[in-house]
Amino acid sequence: MKKIVLITFLFCFKITTAQKSNYSELIAKKATQIEQKVIDWRHDIHQNPELGNREIRTAALIAKHLQSLGIEVKTGVAVTGVVGILKGDKPGPVIALRADMDGLPVIENNNLPFASKVKTTYNGKETGVMHACGHDGHVAILMGVAEILSGMKKELRGTVKFIFQPAEEGAPVGEEGGAELMVKEGVLQNPNVDVIFGLHLSAGTEVGKINYHPGGTMASSADVKITVKGKPSHGAYPWQSVDPIVVSAQIINSLQTIVSRNVQLTHNPAVVTIGSIHGGNRHNIISEEVEMLGTIRTFSKSDEELVFERIRQIVTKTAEAAGATAEVKLPYSSYNPVTFNDVELTEAMLPSLQKTAGKENVNLVPAVTGAEDFSFYQEKVPGLYFFVGGMKKRQDPDTVGPHHTPQFLIEDSAFLTGMNALCNLVFDYIALNKK
Repeated sequence: MKKIVLITFLFCFKITTAQKSNYSELIAKKATQIEQKVIDWRHDIHQNPELGNREIRTAALIAKHLQSLGIEVKTGVAVTGVVGILKGDKPGPVIALRADMDGLPVIENNNLPFASKVKTTYNGKETGVMHACGHDGHVAILMGVAEILSGMKKELRGTVKFIFQPAEEGAPVGEEGGAELMVKEGVLQNPNVDVIFGLHLSAGTEVGKINYHPGGTMASSADVKITVKGKPSHGAYPWQSVDPIVVSAQIINSLQTIVSRNVQLTHNPAVVTIGSIHGGNRHNIISEEVEMLGTIRTFSKSDEELVFERIRQIVTKTAEAAGATAEVKLPYSSYNPVTFNDVELTEAMLPSLQKTAGKENVNLVPAVTGAEDFSFYQEKVPGLYFFVGGMKKRQDPDTVGPHHTPQFLIEDSAFLTGMNALCNLVFDYIALNKK
């Protein structure tokens, strides 16, 4: 009992020490001084977006800036990624900070002087390219953080790795990419990373606010491909067929019972969505085959295993009962683990977020069923991933262009909070973990 009390006391003492031995006022001053520079970077990147594994211009901009600060730079990591290493004047932990760089195949519909006009070909079709998820802001924020921290090298105890990651939204078909490839290529090694922090701008959260969730904060995601094969016939003689469209309809309906009847929703939510179904090409022909695509979201490994197994059972047994056959590919082409915020780390660093935005502006929020490949870093080292508000104050969130849409928009005033948060996390973590 005495040992538990002593550990608790020491832990509380370390947090108190961290709160007192920080540089938040100096950081805030430096962030304000470079705010316009960060905004200009964001406008430039927004106007010149690039898709995953194609972020050549963006990477060059980042590398040039880091090199100008005297930071050691590695380029071409995981195709187009950039990694900067800043060694403080004193020994200490190795802290990684991550920003994603890629845009999306979206045609922008915003009346902005820096709106994207970029066109490209994606999956064989001409489309626009847009930073429709805030990655342009993430890059600009981390470039600003690199400038602030490099100017505080004498005060820095430890090493900071700046990870500018390509292809968070997914690599092109047939290519590897994103956080998974960066981890595979050793981004968390040489020197070995002790902890990683990342943020995401939120279009539906007011500027100046920070949202967080300990544990599973964003869902794992896996896509699924289901192919149902039956027996074709003339549409006028259905008794001569094994109709894969009817079988597919039964499968889709039955899949919805997984969440409602198999997952214990009081513990974690889950999602089973079929987003695409294709079969047949004429009104009076019963086709031989139907193909379905969907997405699966869960918040724990046990739930994931349960949902995956139930999908396979329902699909194959429903088809078999109708005299058809079915094939399930799960995951089909992409997979992200749960974005899991280390609970102890989140608790320890919460004061850093609170002093950044004010305690009243830091909110514990429910988990999000979106997914993030930041999770691949968190599988290897403790991590904290949080959300920074990017919406005008007092604006109705229902009037905001959602993420991944042509109307998506982030306010420039959001970047100060992001810079301050990441810098405070670095110095406070160092204070908590003196080596």
